[in-house]
Amino acid sequence: MRDRQYSNVHLYRRLLQEARPFWGHVVLLFVGSLLSTPLALLTPLPLKIAVDSVIERKPLPAFLDFLPLSVTESTSGLLLVAVGLLIGIRVLAQLQSLATELLGSYTGERLVLRLRATLFRHVQRLSLSYHDVRGTSDSVYRIQYDAPAIRWIVIQGVTPLITAGLMLIGMIVVTTRIDWQLAVVVLAVSPALFAITWVSRRSLRRAWRVERDLDSSAMSVVQEVLGGLRIVKTFGQEEREHQRFVLRSDEGTRARIRLALSKVSFSILIGLTIAGGTATVLYIGVRHVQSGVLTLGNLLVVMAYLAQLYQPLHAMSSGIGTLQASLASAERAFYLLDQEPDVKELPQARPLRPCGAPSSSETFPSRMTRADRSWTTSASPSRPAPAWAWPARPARGSRRSRA
Repeated sequence: MRDRQYSNVHLYRRLLQEARPFWGHVVLLFVGSLLSTPLALLTPLPLKIAVDSVIERKPLPAFLDFLPLSVTESTSGLLLVAVGLLIGIRVLAQLQSLATELLGSYTGERLVLRLRATLFRHVQRLSLSYHDVRGTSDSVYRIQYDAPAIRWIVIQGVTPLITAGLMLIGMIVVTTRIDWQLAVVVLAVSPALFAITWVSRRSLRRAWRVERDLDSSAMSVVQEVLGGLRIVKTFGQEEREHQRFVLRSDEGTRARIRLALSKVSFSILIGLTIAGGTATVLYIGVRHVQSGVLTLGNLLVVMAYLAQLYQPLHAMSSGIGTLQASLASAERAFYLLDQEPDVKELPQARPLRPCGAPSSSETFPSRMTRADRSWTTSASPSRPAPAWAWPARPARGSRRSRA
């Protein structure tokens, strides 16, 4: 039985619906992640000041004109400014990283717990025929191992993707102000990375879907054998079940090896594309420095921006395998949620009260003896139930008379 396949739009819509109670946390996490963009743009600034203003004695950038003359006219003062900026930027970056990491961990764990609880509640209401066909281990695998996909997609997938996009725009704007030809090279490399990612995503999703099914199938063998271990031992089927488990696990191993090969090939293409873009920027930048169009400090700034720019792009492109694995797991989790329950509950259904022993004599038969009352409150296997607790049976005398 093959699971239903969902489109990316449908999966993202369902994931956002599941994350609705934590939208405030996600928005706050997004705002905190946005702070990394200006900090990343300021990171190469101390190096530019040290090279251009301290070593080559060129004027400071315009936004530092507020510094007193005693600082700007002294190389020692300018060096202290560069060092102070470097330390300050690094401290702010670490604080921002710590805050987003803590908030992301908390929100991700709460999202996973909520989805697991929803799946577990739904599984209990499915028909017994579904569990007989699919096996209980399949539901266990979906609850325990497929549900955490919501954490990676919502917390570690969407937010870094938007942040990297904004960082890309900011760095391209700054690079254009420094040297528009270098900005063109950066823009030419980015679409190539996205094209490679777009082409490979479908094959990776299909491969991850197969791997998840095979892994769940191997787990079901373990659950079936251990659940019926007495029967397996009685009929001497240990070796047969061992071979069945090895066969299922070997299929999963080969699927993971194929996945590893696909991801390595994909990473090689991404690495070669980034290396080509970096080499082109370095060649053009050095030529512009030699011709006087670009200062050495500006070239170092562009190369630092390029490294920071390609790092998230490389992470996004290389992480496409993890993203497709998470989407495949989300498909499996939502397929389980889409199964019709055995009994549908009405929206205004009243909850049942907990069952317990009757507390009032009005609930007992009118001809109940004291012994019968004692049995209802302290029944045990050694004490037989009274006659009124069992269905009425015809008397022996009446059976003879009919004979």
